Amino acid sequence: MPWQDWIRTVEIEPSLYGADFAQLGTQVEQLLRAECRVFHFDVGDGHFVEPITFGPVVLNSISPLVHRYGGVIDVHLMVENPAKYFEPVAAAGGSSVTFHYEAVEDVAETIRAAREQELQVGVAFNPESEPEDVAAASGDADIVLCMAINPGYSGQEFMEATYDRVRRLRLALANNIHIQVDGGVSAENIKQIYDCGATLFVAGTAIFGREDLPRAYRRLVQALA
Repeated sequence: MPWQDWIRTVEIEPSLYGADFAQLGTQVEQLLRAECRVFHFDVGDGHFVEPITFGPVVLNSISPLVHRYGGVIDVHLMVENPAKYFEPVAAAGGSSVTFHYEAVEDVAETIRAAREQELQVGVAFNPESEPEDVAAASGDADIVLCMAINPGYSGQEFMEATYDRVRRLRLALANNIHIQVDGGVSAENIKQIYDCGATLFVAGTAIFGREDLPRAYRRLVQALA
């Protein structure tokens, strides 16, 4: 199933990196019951980004629950040599992989490798990369992820320059490619990010930093209404 079928006009994706790992399944189910359908799953290798996060073993443990509710898992690979993760991610129940423009020499070939595993695919880029360069290289990717923070750690402050970067990206991309924004997304800025051209919003602290997760998720939905 493609991204076009997952997106209900817009999607807010809880970033599982921000979850309480001791209650991961419980928190995921709470959000599924609140009608969340797309979850963001960060993989960090300790090289491309400093932290080592979770990987396919954890993905395999939660994907049956997410799929049972009709949900999907969007895997963000903050890693060197992302192609080596595609097969394990697909086998563990991942639905889409996003790799970093800065991490590969051949974006088009990396996209093809993801397609071979029947994965949807995105291209992410860091704040130092130019949106137009990324758009030109992204080819037939399904989504492009504009980082609003330096990748690696949750809880960083949203970079104000992101608004302009999203506008430039929207102008440079084909209309059928969705823009995702990750880092510092909140109820206070999500509508402005949307107005710049994004339709996919990754939220970590804005959801998992709250006591009532379903209420926090719905607050973001309402901020876009």
